[in-house]
Parts: sequence; structure tokens; C-alpha cells
Amino acid sequence: MVTASQHQVNLVRYAWLAILTSVVVIALKGVGAAITGSVGLLSDALESVVNLVAAVIALLALRAARKPPDALLPFGRGKAEYFSAAVEGSMIFVAALLIVVTAVERLLSPRPVQQLGVGLAIIAVATVINLAVGLLLLRAGRRHRSPTLRADGTHLLTDVWTSVGVLVGVGLVGLTGWQWLDPVVALLVGVNIVVTGLGLLRESGLGLLDRSLPAEDLALVDEVLRRYQAEGVQFHALRTRAAGQQRFVYVHVLVPGRWTVQAGHDLLERFERDIARELPGVTTFTHLEPLEDPKSWLDQDLGDARFRDDDAG
Repeated sequence: MVTASQHQVNLVRYAWLAILTSVVVIALKGVGAAITGSVGLLSDALESVVNLVAAVIALLALRAARKPPDALLPFGRGKAEYFSAAVEGSMIFVAALLIVVTAVERLLSPRPVQQLGVGLAIIAVATVINLAVGLLLLRAGRRHRSPTLRADGTHLLTDVWTSVGVLVGVGLVGLTGWQWLDPVVALLVGVNIVVTGLGLLRESGLGLLDRSLPAEDLALVDEVLRRYQAEGVQFHALRTRAAGQQRFVYVHVLVPGRWTVQAGHDLLERFERDIARELPGVTTFTHLEPLEDPKSWLDQDLGDARFRDDDAG
């Protein structure tokens, strides 16, 4: 059985893989850009520099997230991963700005590209490396519910599409002799990574705002609820949230008022255990209420209307 500590160590290894990949790809693309003098290839290399910075930040975020809850942060540090994704999205905008400035300068002062065959071959090798590692990180991020690894994988795959576009565009320059295509390709690269950056910022923002669990997780929770409802137990005020790899479920449980405290406690223990069986590692918070008491039915909304400030007085 893999412990939580071992699980986090595995994720950190993925982050180191992303860093190593970025270093290798930057070196390859840098050589390709230097040989050809292509601003399109240079823009591709600049995006890979952002990948490296983002991968280092991802490593720091995963190391922070692995620390256990304490008195200062009783819910843990899972949201550190969202900060990583937000920084990565912001870094993409920096790369886009550099690319656009370089491309505009080249449009105003065009220069011929050279030794395209060698340069494009080097970029092709870097693209294959990015594709393999990007798919691996994306798969690992989904499997381990890690927004940091998903962001890293998404960024690498975006880099792949960027490189493919650059290869096609710069290749056309060599075939047609139209030098203006080189900076135009670079501009398109800049637009493409801006779109990716917006997506990463949106995902990190939703995570920081306590987005609910994904539909597939909610379906598993609903299945457990239905099993208990068949026993006469009622539920309401169900809330869920994710904090990186951590998952939280909050729900009110309504049982007959004649039950003893021990009977209610035993039911909650069994219920929380069943939720954890469906969602390994989940933290479930339950609130027990008497089924017959009308007050128990006044707090079904996500915000408890009984205790709102505007109802005071």
C-alpha cells in the first residue's frame, strides 16, 4: 500500500522530470534558433524557458503541499498547487510579450534564415521529447488529482503544438523564400500561448475559490447517499471542495430523534468510512440532526439562513 508520504515523493519525481525535460528542450531549441537565426524558432525556445521556470515553481509547490496539516494550517497546504498553476499562467504572458516584441522587430527589420534543415531537425527532436513527457505528466496529474502536474503537462503539450506550427511555418519560409512568414509564425505562437495562460489562470482561480469536486466524484458521493437513504436516513446541505490533491465533503445527516448519541455516532462513522472507500484520502465532515425537528430543515441552503447577519435583529 502506498502511503501519503510515498505518494507525494512520487509527484515530486514527476516535477524533477519536468525540470530535466525543460533544460534539455531549451538547449536543443536554443541551438536550433542560433543556427537558423529564425525568430519563430527563438519564440519556441522562449516558451520552453517559461516551462523551466514553471517546473521549478511546481516542484516548490508540490513540496509545500506534502507537508501535513498543523495548528497554523489545519486543512493542509494543498492549495499551494493552485498558486503554482497561477504563476505558470502568468509566466506564459511574459513569454508571449517577449515573443511579440521580437516578432514585430523582425517584421520591421527582416533577416534571412539559414541552415533550416539542421535547425528544423533539432526542433523536431525537442518536440518529440515534449510530447512524451507532456502526456506522462498529464496522465499522472489526472490520476493523482494534481493541478500542478496537469498544468505542467498542459503547458508541455501546448509547447508541442507551438513547435509543430513553428516547424510548418519556418519550413514554408525555406520553400517559398517569404521571409515575412517567420515573424508572423512567431506572432501566432504568442497568441496561442496567451490562450493557454488564460486557461491556467481560470483553473487556478476556481481552485482558490474552493471549486466543488468534479462530476465523477460527486456521482460516487451521491451513490453512497442513496444507499443510506434506503435505510431511512436523510441528507442535505451537501458541500464539496478540492484543495489540490485533497478532497473535502461536508453534509448534514438527519436521523430519527429517538436515536441515542451512540447510535448516531456509529452511523456517521460508517458513513464517513463508506465515503472514504469511494474517494480514497477524502476528509468528510458530518453534522447530525433530528429528522422530526422543523429547525433541521431550515439549513438546507449552502448558506445557513438561520445565522445570516441580514436576518439579525
